[in-house]
Amino acid sequence: MFGYIKIQKSELLVREYEAYKSVYCGLCRQMGRDYSRLSRLILSYDCTFYAIFLMSLRRSCKEFERKCCRFNPLKKCSYCKAEDDSLSKSAALSVILAYYKLIDDIADSGFFKRTACKIVRPIFMRWRKKAALRYPELDRLSAEMTEAQKLAEQDINCPLDKAADPTAAMLSSVMSLEAENDAQKRIYGQIGYGLGRFIYFADAADDCEKDQKSESFNPFVGIDDRKSVIKNNMSQALAMTYDAYNLLDLVDFKGIIDNIITKGLPTVQNEILKKI
Repeated sequence: MFGYIKIQKSELLVREYEAYKSVYCGLCRQMGRDYSRLSRLILSYDCTFYAIFLMSLRRSCKEFERKCCRFNPLKKCSYCKAEDDSLSKSAALSVILAYYKLIDDIADSGFFKRTACKIVRPIFMRWRKKAALRYPELDRLSAEMTEAQKLAEQDINCPLDKAADPTAAMLSSVMSLEAENDAQKRIYGQIGYGLGRFIYFADAADDCEKDQKSESFNPFVGIDDRKSVIKNNMSQALAMTYDAYNLLDLVDFKGIIDNIITKGLPTVQNEILKKI
């Protein structure tokens, strides 16, 4: 994923922001433990949200601990401790998605970026193989998304909905893995689908000018009244996410997740629209 699922820091309570940082640092620590210190460099806000969402559903975060920061030993950080595999699963999703994003960059980028991606590919491949052994479903869904996205982008006239569907369907399926019944599956799936559409449209809008210059695929290139189309599609994705989220009865981290969905995502959207 691409780092678009962010908090609106100014609207969080101090204790909520400290809890968010503790999950972020806990996930960073987990990635270093499971893969390597270098893997911490690909830590994203998106997978931090995934970790928070998992721990909220499972109510698995029972305590926090303070330890020295792995990047700055002179600094002490608060780390979230999960009683289950929420952090491990989020770390696995981080490296799996990073690997498939790298594969996509190799296929679509210019000579210098493509060469750099090929150099680091063995490292990413090693992380992804390790993650796939423990969470094969996450790897399968990510691989299917990559292939479906590749096929969709072969059509220069690909409709917006078709272009966004692989990312949305992947995240919908990932969220649905946590469901214990059909009702939960529909709700979690709808949240994931809306977030997936939002992430895809945000990334496409962010890269629109660059892709137009390089003649790379972008569903927004060549569309009249581009800003209005981007705004409408991102707003619809947000509404879909919000409507499904309102059906949940969360307790742990609820203030943080509320903040992300009702304030953080709209802020990201506004920042993107300002640049168009």
